[in-house]
Amino acid sequence: MKVEVSPLPEVLLLHPRVFEDPRGYFLETWQRDRYRDAGVPVNFVQDNESASVRHTLRGLHYQLASPQGKLVRVIDGEVFDVTVDIRRSSARFGRWSGVTLSGSNRIQLWVPPGFAHGFLVLSARAVVAYKCTAYYAPADERILLWNDPALAIDWPLPAGVRPVLSPRDAAGTTLATAEILP
Repeated sequence: MKVEVSPLPEVLLLHPRVFEDPRGYFLETWQRDRYRDAGVPVNFVQDNESASVRHTLRGLHYQLASPQGKLVRVIDGEVFDVTVDIRRSSARFGRWSGVTLSGSNRIQLWVPPGFAHGFLVLSARAVVAYKCTAYYAPADERILLWNDPALAIDWPLPAGVRPVLSPRDAAGTTLATAEILP
């Protein structure tokens, strides 16, 4: 497995070895020792999967009292995946990083606790799967506004197209007013 450091050094891009032949392909999506050695914690407690249509934007989500680390991958389709450093004590507080994840490139993204996470679906449909280091706690979840001018995230939306948002995501807060980690 190849490990690549993103512009936010704690956020890792993982390129698993893929074995392809005329039948298709095979890859390990998780192997405790290998991922631990790459810098990804091994204490996952929950797996999630979502399917979304083109221009759906999910996020930017985080949990306040029980922050989640996430190992994210796209099974089918393509998304633009974004992480935002929300640790006030970080020199990179408020900075974001984006990467295209797809069923074709098979890159996995390690989003550590202390980062907000979201993605925009670029293909007609996308299936996203991720492992979490903490249980989902709805009362603990917070959402940053996807288009907060202070973050200035360069979402790859066509001109004039608004993303498909859940009511909760549409009502996210700005970084300046958000409850965030110390």
